[in-house]
Amino acid sequence: MSSEPWPLYSPPSSVQKMDAVRALQQWVREYLCQPHAQLGRAGPVCPYVPLALSRGHLFAVLWGERPMDLAGMMGGMRAYRRWFEHLGPDMGQRALMVIFPDIHGHDVHGLVDSVQRRLKSEFVDRGLMIGEFHSGPPAAPGLHNADFRPLRSPLPMLAIRAMVPSDLPFLRGDTRHCAAYRARFGKEPR
Repeated sequence: MSSEPWPLYSPPSSVQKMDAVRALQQWVREYLCQPHAQLGRAGPVCPYVPLALSRGHLFAVLWGERPMDLAGMMGGMRAYRRWFEHLGPDMGQRALMVIFPDIHGHDVHGLVDSVQRRLKSEFVDRGLMIGEFHSGPPAAPGLHNADFRPLRSPLPMLAIRAMVPSDLPFLRGDTRHCAAYRARFGKEPR
C-alpha cells in the first residue's frame, strides 16, 4: 500500500482537525486493514478497505461544523451519496467516509446512529451500504464474535460503499433490504 494519504476533500481548517485526520488515517491502516484477534475470522477487520485504499479509492471528507439537526445531516448524507454515485462505473471498489469531528457525547447516538438507521433503506435500495462508526458503544456486534465491536472508531463518521454479496447478514430481517439484495445479486445464498 502507498504511504501517501488517501484523497481528502474539504481540507481541515485547524490543527485540531488535522490531528483528527491523522488519527483517522492511522485507524484505517492499523485497525480496519489488519486482522484482529477478537474478530472471529481470518483477514482484515474490514475486507473492503484494503483494496479501496490500495487503488486510491478510499475517500474522506470532514463535515465542516457540528451538524445542527437530523434533517440537515440527512440532507448532507444524501448529497454525499449522489457525489459517490457519480464517481463512475467502478463504484464497487470505492468507499467514502464522512467524518464528524465536532459531534461529541450523546449527540453521537442522537445524530450519527439515527441518520444511519433512517437512511439505510434508502441507500440499500440504491445498492449502497451506509455504516455508522464512533467511539461509543455501538449496538452491532461482530458477525463472528458477539463480544467484538468492529464499528468502533476514534471519530464519529458515516461510511458509504457499494453493497457486496457478503452484506447479506446485515440485511436479513428486513424484507425491503432482502429484496434490494436479490435485485442486485440474484437469489440470496443460504
